[in-house]
Amino acid sequence: MEGSTIVLTDDAGKTLPCTVETTFKVESTEYLLLQPVDFSVQIFAWQETDDEEETELADVTEEEIDVIFATAQAVLSEQNLTLRRSAYTLTVEGDLPEPTEEDIIEIDTEEDGNCSEFQELAHFYYEEQAFSVFTALDPLMFIAKVGTGGLPEILTPEEMNALEPYVEKYLDHVLSTEDAEEDS
Repeated sequence: MEGSTIVLTDDAGKTLPCTVETTFKVESTEYLLLQPVDFSVQIFAWQETDDEEETELADVTEEEIDVIFATAQAVLSEQNLTLRRSAYTLTVEGDLPEPTEEDIIEIDTEEDGNCSEFQELAHFYYEEQAFSVFTALDPLMFIAKVGTGGLPEILTPEEMNALEPYVEKYLDHVLSTEDAEEDS
C-alpha cells in the first residue's frame, strides 16, 4: 500500500488525493501516514500592530476565504499554480518556485510557541487588505485509520491524542533505522 495514492473525502464532499507514506498497526487497527499529492497552502491576512511601523500575520476564516478565493486563484495562476479547495486544506498544483531567503518566514503555528518555516508563494490585495499565500517547507501529513469498507478516515482529535505515543515511538524507530542505514 505504501506509495499508492488514496483519496480522502471530507463531510462537505471535497476530496484530497494523498500518497501513502507508510502504514502501521496499533492493536488491531491499521493506520496510514498520508501526504497530500499537491502542496498544502494557507492564506493569511497582514494586520498592523500597535506599533504602526510593523505588521503581523492573522488567520483567515472560511468566510473570508470564500470572498478572496478567486483573487488568490488568479494571482497564483500567474505562476502556473492552480489553487484548489481540497478536503481539510487548501492546495496548489504545479511546480513551486525555488525558495529564496526573502520568501521564507517563520510563523508561530501552535499555542506552545512552535514555529514552522513557510515559503511565501504570492502576495495580493483584496479591498485594500493585504494577504499572502504560504506553503510549509515541511510537508503537511495526515494520519488516517482504515475504517469500514476499507475506506480511510481522518482521526478525531481524541483518537489522535490517544495514538500520539505510538506514532512518536514508531517515527523514532524509523528515523533511528534510517540513521543506522546512512552510517553503514
